[in-house]
Amino acid sequence: MGAIIDNILGINVVLASVIVFALVFAEDAFFLGFVIPGETAAILGGVLASRGHIDLWSIMALVIAAAIIGDTVGYEVGRIFGTRILKLRILARKKRHLDRAQNFLRRRGGTAVFLGRFTAFFRAVMPALSGTAGMSYRKFLLFNATGGIIWGTATVTLGFLAGNSYKAVAKTAGSGTAILVATIVVALLVIWRVRKRRAEKTVAGSEGYCATTEDRT
Repeated sequence: MGAIIDNILGINVVLASVIVFALVFAEDAFFLGFVIPGETAAILGGVLASRGHIDLWSIMALVIAAAIIGDTVGYEVGRIFGTRILKLRILARKKRHLDRAQNFLRRRGGTAVFLGRFTAFFRAVMPALSGTAGMSYRKFLLFNATGGIIWGTATVTLGFLAGNSYKAVAKTAGSGTAILVATIVVALLVIWRVRKRRAEKTVAGSEGYCATTEDRT
């Protein structure tokens, strides 16, 4: 994976941006998240920005757009193909986790769409499951876009920090701007960690609930 990332960072910035967009998009649209998590691509986008290859806000907008559009395609795939999508070999191998994701969606509705954005497996399957379950697109879009904006902002920022961007900002814009940027991104990281931890606890609680229900039956 490290060699792949280095190669991507070394190619033309336009092509690198396209790759980042494609990976984030395909994670939810075509279940590519089982192979390469979109989170990795989003962080990579932040690293590109930290190295001055692309503007931070541009790559952030690109990742957010890819996340929202990818989820929308995944939703449409689930809506059009219905339960047949659940019989795909890539999903059949994870039936237990898939059942828990369905139960979580059934219990929490739109909140599951939002929280699912912060958990790798749920991020890959929740859009299609929402379409399969017949959730209205308006409701799906609301929770999908909210989660995509927060997730995209946080993950790109994480990559930006990982790329040692503080020194680059200080050099080009002065220490005052660098401190301001650092304060903002640290605050975003704290929010991201808190939301991710809450999402993981909620998912874990849902799985525990489902397991207890299964035992009783």
